[in-house]
This record gives sequence, C-alpha cells and structure tokens, in this order.
Amino acid sequence: MEEEINKVTLHGMWASTYSKRVELALSIKGVPFEYVEEDLINKSPSLLQYNPVHKKVPVLVHNGKSICESMVIVEYIDETWKNEPRLLPDDPYKRARVRFWADFFHQKVLPCLLNLVISEGDRQNKCVGEFQKKLKILEDNIDEMFVDDQGASRIKEGRVGMLDIIALTVLGAYKAQEEVIGFKIIDQNKNPKVFSWVNALLEQPKFKELVPPHDKVVSLLLYLKQNNIKLAPN
Repeated sequence: MEEEINKVTLHGMWASTYSKRVELALSIKGVPFEYVEEDLINKSPSLLQYNPVHKKVPVLVHNGKSICESMVIVEYIDETWKNEPRLLPDDPYKRARVRFWADFFHQKVLPCLLNLVISEGDRQNKCVGEFQKKLKILEDNIDEMFVDDQGASRIKEGRVGMLDIIALTVLGAYKAQEEVIGFKIIDQNKNPKVFSWVNALLEQPKFKELVPPHDKVVSLLLYLKQNNIKLAPN
C-alpha cells in the first residue's frame, strides 16, 4: 500500500523540452518514477483526466494527485524531496534570482529560439537578431547568476540546479537546431560563457542519458519547420 501511495508517474513526450525538465529534476533528486510516453495527436484518457485545463505534457502524478506546468513541477519536486542536491537555494533572495532567470529562459529565450527554427527569409533574419540579443543578456549576466556557486566548477562536481535544467532543455539541442537552420546558434567566440555552460552540462552523465537522439531531434525540427508549427510554453 505504501508503494502505491508514494508512486510517482510522469506523463511526457520524448522530444518535449518541458517534459525533459521534469525528467532531469527527478533524475537529479534520485526519485524513482514510472514514465508514460504520450502521443500528443492521440492523447490518452489519463492525460486528459490529469490535465483537463491545458491537456498537455508534462503531468506529474504523485500520491494520486496531478501537478501540471513544467516550472511548477520542478519546484514541487524540490520542495517534496528535500534531499541534496537542492534545485533552488534556501535563501529567499537567491531563490527569487533563480526564478527570474528561469523565467527569462522559459518566456523569452525559448519562444525566440523556436521562432528562429521554423522561420524563413526576412522573418528568420529578424528572429536571429532577437535571439542574439537574448543570448547577449545571458552572456553578460551569467556570472551574476552563479556568483555564489563558483560557476562552471560546480557543474564539474555534479552540483546542478534548476537553472542548469532550464538551460540544458532550452539550448542543449543547439547542434540539431544549427543543422536545421544552417548557421551557428551559439557561437563559441561571441558567447563563450554560454557555450561553455551548455557543453559542460551536456557532459554530465545524468544529462547525457536523457538527451534525445540528435537525428530524431533534427527530423522533428524539420517537421515543425516545414509545417510552420509553433510550440507554446508549458
């Protein structure tokens, strides 16, 4: 009975940036969970039951209760399983700072990147300029984000948190994105700190095993581009 009460189930989709955030959070915290792959064209009755408002993944079901929206779920995981590593700092100001930058990735960087991938011609040129502005903001503020955590050195020690999860799921597929659009997204010379951060994360064992296969990501992005499909934040 106890096992059933504490059961954790994640309804997700293999290529979903938002689902991967939750998978990474659970993996980092060492939380055992059952994974249910959803077909977003033919959504399961369970998904519609657990997320009747948005009808999207990810949905985390814990103790028979559902939690929706990726950012909300990641915080729920950190608050429910209080073991190390903590995904957010205990200090209220530092937590607020992490939330601010996580939201910047979620609301500003990711939509801009998705628009860039599916756009063409003049529209794509405009998207490139907008995306480069967002990257410059990250580049200029990355030291401030991790001023108390010794930057990349903490990643090498396996001490990763919410911002790392968000950064990886937004920018971690940059090589597949570059292949689809035909030019560099993260330039090592123009954005050295962001480039180093993302690639340090990609070398983390827990992250490596959860990154979707390159070729499958390329195929999906080409499909989105050819059909001009925009993905809304979740």
